[in-house]
This record gives sequence, C-alpha cells and structure tokens, in this order.
Amino acid sequence: MLVVGTTAAAALLSHPTPFSFALPTALIASACLPLRLRWPWLSMLICLPALAGLLGWPVGIVALYRIGRVYQRTSWVVAWVVVGVVAQALPLQLKVAMPWQDRVMSVAFTLVGLAGPAAFGALMRVRRELVASLAELRRARAAELEARLEGARAAERARIAREIHDSIGHHSTLIAVQSAALAATTSDESVRETALSLRGLAKESLAEMRAALGLLNESPALGLADLPSLLTRVCRAGLRIEFDGDVVEGDTSPALGRAIYRIVQEALTNVTKHAPASAVRVKLIRSGSGVLVSVVNGTPSRPAPRVDDSGGTGLEGLAERVRAVGGTLTTSVLPDGGFSLLADLPLDAGSTKVDPSHSTSGGTAEQMAQS
Repeated sequence: MLVVGTTAAAALLSHPTPFSFALPTALIASACLPLRLRWPWLSMLICLPALAGLLGWPVGIVALYRIGRVYQRTSWVVAWVVVGVVAQALPLQLKVAMPWQDRVMSVAFTLVGLAGPAAFGALMRVRRELVASLAELRRARAAELEARLEGARAAERARIAREIHDSIGHHSTLIAVQSAALAATTSDESVRETALSLRGLAKESLAEMRAALGLLNESPALGLADLPSLLTRVCRAGLRIEFDGDVVEGDTSPALGRAIYRIVQEALTNVTKHAPASAVRVKLIRSGSGVLVSVVNGTPSRPAPRVDDSGGTGLEGLAERVRAVGGTLTTSVLPDGGFSLLADLPLDAGSTKVDPSHSTSGGTAEQMAQS
C-alpha cells in the first residue's frame, strides 16, 4: 500500500501535461501496482498509457525494477525497457515542438530513467543468486570435509583391523587346522582330546579377536537402512533426488551395505559440488550374483561455483572404494550434459577369510581329514 500511495501522490502533485488522459491512467497504474508481485509483465503493460501521458515515471520505475528483479533472461528486460522508452518518448516527440538537441536529450533522459531501475533490479537478482550459491558451496564444503574426516577414521580403523587379523588370525588358524588334523589321524585318545582342546582354544581366540575388532568402531556402521536419511540431507542442499531400489538390508552382507552407502554418499557429494540443483536418479538393482548401484544426474540449473578442489580424491576415491569390495566402476558424460556413475558390486563382498563352514569355525575333525 505504501508503494501505491506514494506513486499516486507523485502523479497528483505533478505539473499538468498536454494529455488529458495522463492523470487517470497514472492513478489506475498506481492502483494496479500490486499485480507486479505475481504478473510483472501485466503491471508494466498497464503502466504504458501512463508513460505515454508523461505522468507514468513513478509507476514505470517500480514496474521495471520488478521486471529486472524477476526475469532471468536479459533480453526480456531490455525489451520491456525499450517498450517503456518508446511509450514515453514517442507521444512527446509528436506533440511538442522542440529543437533536435532537446529531442535527443529527452530520449536519452528517458532511456536512463527507465533502464536504471531495471538494471538495479537485475543486479539485486544476481546478488541474491550469488548469496544462495555461496551458502550452498559452504554446505557442500562442510559435508565434503566431514566425509573426508569420517573416511580417514574408517581407513585407520580398517588398517588396524587388517594388521591384527592378518598377524594373529594367521597363527590361530594354523593352530586350529593342525590340531584338527592331529585329532583326525591319531589313535591315542589323550592326544586326540588335547588336540581338540587346542582347536577349541584357537577358535575361541579367533572369535574374541573378531569381537575386539568390532569394538574399534565408535558408532554403528552405516548401511542400507541409513540411505533414506542420507538422501533427505542431500535434498536439503538443493538436489532433486528420485530413488528406486529393490535391494533391502537383509539381501546383502553388512560389508556390502556399508559399501553401497559410501558409494552413494560420495557420488551425491560430487553432484552437489559439480552439478548444483540438478535432478538425480539413484537406483539399486539386484542383478544375478551382484548389485548395481546407479547414480545419474542431469544438467545443473545454474553453473557450479568455482572451488579449489586440488586436494580431493573424487572419482579416484570412488574407484578405489569399489575395487576394495571386488566390484567395478563405470562413469560417463551423458549427451545432455549430465553424468552417469554405475558400480557393479558382488553379493559376497566383504566375506571373511575364514568361512563359517570351515573347520576353524565349527567344522569337525572328520571334515578336516576329508579335505
């Protein structure tokens, strides 16, 4: 209402013009200014008769500022400025006799007076988009740093676990295997009982070692059950995600579930950095003895912000993670400018070195002897 009142007062306090329709059209244009919030073009169209009557300056400035603030295409803003200048300058040039120098200055003044508000509105729109882009960049950077930190902790825990398992597990497995073989081949009952006891102690030490390694994780490992919360968090960063999965947590091993989660997380992080506000399709497909993880993004709705990413691992890190579970990674750039990532993971990813059916995990001495 303040804008309507101010522009109407400006029209009422202006000097009379040679055109009798000037004041009514200016007041009507002022009353219709609220339409600019929903239909800027309609508000500007109503302002044209007021501009032709030479009392449309106040309403024209407000309408053109809104057009510059809303319209993404510069050509549309320029077109409306030209229309406003013609509507303002042409009647005056035809009605009033003046030297050519005054005519040129009149057109120049009209052009500057109407183009200025439109340019200022466009500048405010660009500033708003830049602020949103910087905020999104900060969120993506924070998420990337958190993912790197979490990956470093996980890698260190995995390294410690591998060293313990390889050093202690190797000797415990040899003790269990040789004890089972001795129990299966000896005829002395006391020797057989001692060998079976040693085998049981070796199995118990293996079980306790695996339990101790599990305690290295400070928090429960993330897996398929945590994918919905991951997708929700990423959607808040501006992506539009379509998820389609026929693989549930019970269909995979915990190691494969963790691998799928990390692959999707890293892929969405890359999309957030390089294709902001784009549409993404995430698919989990059961394929024979494996699982296909597909992440495909379309073209971004705005250019990706420039960021120094010299320290990132990107696709190399993803490829290494996929190879670690025995899978393969395929990436490609789509014809429409999007990007496709496809990881083929085996269902037996992350299986332990000592199978539950192995003699060191519950088999009998007779089975060992047969093997």
